[in-house]
Order: sequence, then structure tokens, then C-alpha cells
Amino acid sequence: MLIGEVARRSGVSARMLRHYDSLGLVRPTGRTEAGYREYSSGDIRRILHVESLRSLGLSLREVGRALDDPGFKPSELVDDLVRRTRERIADEMELLTRLRRIGATEPADWEGVLRIVALLQALGAESAGKRQRAALSSAEGSPVPVEALVEAVLSETDPNVAGALRWALARSGGSGLPLLAEGLGSPVAEVRKRAVQSIAEIPDAGAVALLRDALADPDPVVRRCAALALGARGGADAVPVLVDMIVEEVNDVDAADALSALADDPALADRIAAGLVDRLARGAAEPPARRRLTQALADIPGATASEALADLSHDEDRAVALTATCVLRLRGAR
Repeated sequence: MLIGEVARRSGVSARMLRHYDSLGLVRPTGRTEAGYREYSSGDIRRILHVESLRSLGLSLREVGRALDDPGFKPSELVDDLVRRTRERIADEMELLTRLRRIGATEPADWEGVLRIVALLQALGAESAGKRQRAALSSAEGSPVPVEALVEAVLSETDPNVAGALRWALARSGGSGLPLLAEGLGSPVAEVRKRAVQSIAEIPDAGAVALLRDALADPDPVVRRCAALALGARGGADAVPVLVDMIVEEVNDVDAADALSALADDPALADRIAAGLVDRLARGAAEPPARRRLTQALADIPGATASEALADLSHDEDRAVALTATCVLRLRGAR
């Protein structure tokens, strides 16, 4: 079969068949009397084998080795192809993400495109200073795509850069909340904590619901972070976690302040006092924890807190009794 007919039947161009011949990859076994290449059925099968292996991403050199080296192990090459394909897909996905972020800013001209590209590169820079400047650039009329800000803040370890990123996200309103909500589902507790810290600074009603969800996080650090943020927004759901923080002496001063602020609402004051009294009544709290709970009660108005303090004025722990007595006297003097 002559080269033209082989090209028509195989779909491989005559030029490529000549290239295969020059490389020694597929050499026709015969020649006509006029000197034209003549391919046998075996040659055509080899052409089809070459094309099949090329479709997997093998180079022509790798194809030749696969067909001619008796010691060749297909599994090794397939594993390498898998690795290379994954790297190529990752590169393409990174490009797609970059293009999507640029498109989201709706640049008016190529100068705008280049400015966004520079900002995205700066967010991934090794220098913390560069990353911080990129985050703050929105104050200079160069908006950073929200998706990029969220990705950056969830991975940022430098506290100054993280603060700048959270500030930039807060300026964007609630548009970053859906992406931060995905961060709350991360298997990494530190990422979930960063998501909570970012959500806490966004002045949007949707942030409250996400903080409430974070109170059920399996990691205590994440729960505490969410409770402090929710308490600052008047969220009564945070009370149990805040009481636990006082007992466990973890950010207990901040937790007590949050409870005191929440107790400004008369509807919550008795509920908060009841939560503190409940922990005292369990008997499991060690004397230092009982003292902290008593001090927290001192800042809670209402009859429930006063009654609890009256009982505590007779507590066997002298420090608890003195604290409760002093607070009752101050209340009576008001």
C-alpha cells in the first residue's frame, strides 16, 4: 500500500508518515520499482500502535521505546503520564482561576488587566510586606478580587498580613461570606479559625448565622473564637461556650466581658446568670474556677445573679465568699 492510500485510511498525514520513517519509528518494509514507499499490513498495524500511544501523551521517543524495548515496563510510564497529566491540569486550573478573577473585576482596558495580575502575584509573594500592600491596595482604588482575598486570608500565617486581608474583606461587604463558609468546612482547624476571624469582621447579617454554626465546631479554639465574635454581636447562643471559657481559664477575661455586654439586655441577664450558677452548682469546678465564675457573676445584673452571690458569700472558699460579699455590698450601695 502506497503512502497516499495509507494516509487516507489511517488519518495520519503523508508528511507525518515520512517523519516517522526518518526517525526509524515506522519504516515501510518495501519499495516499488519506482522507489515509492510501500507499507505492509504489519507496517499499518505499527502506525496504529504509534497513534494510540501518542494519544496518551507519549512523545515520539517514548513511543519508540515502548514498541521496541523488550525491557520496557508500561506501568512505570503510565504512572509518569498520570503525574504529568495532573501537573498539567493543575496548571490549567490555576490559569482558569486567574482568568476568572481578572474577569470578575471587569477591567476596562489592558492596563487594568495588568494591574490585577500584578496584585494577584503580590498576594502570593514570599515577602509579607508585599502581600500586605496588595491587601491594602483596595484603599487606593485597586480592588482585589474577593475570591483571591478569601483564598489568601485562609492560608495567611503572618498576623499583620492576615489583619490587612480581613480588613479588605470587610470592605467588600458580604460578598466573601459564601467562600468563607466553605472555609468553615475545611478539615484543617487552623483554616476554620481563620475563616471565623474573617467572618467576625464582616458587617453583614449572614455573618451571624455562620458564627452560630461555628459554635458546634469540633475544635475548641474555633468554638471559642466564634463565641467571642458572636457575643460581641449580641448572640445569646454564645453563652454556654463563654461560660466554659471562664471555667477553663482560656481568654476568660474576654469571655467575662462578652457576657457582661450581653447582660445589658435584661432578657439575657437572668439566662447568663443561670448559666454561671449552673456551673457553680455542679461542684466540679476547682476553687480557682469558682472564683472566676463568681467574678463574672459580679458584672451580671438581676435577681438571679444577686441570689447566687448571696449564697456564695457563705462559700467555704474564703476568696469566693469575700468576692461575693464585696459585690453584694456594692450592689446595695447603688
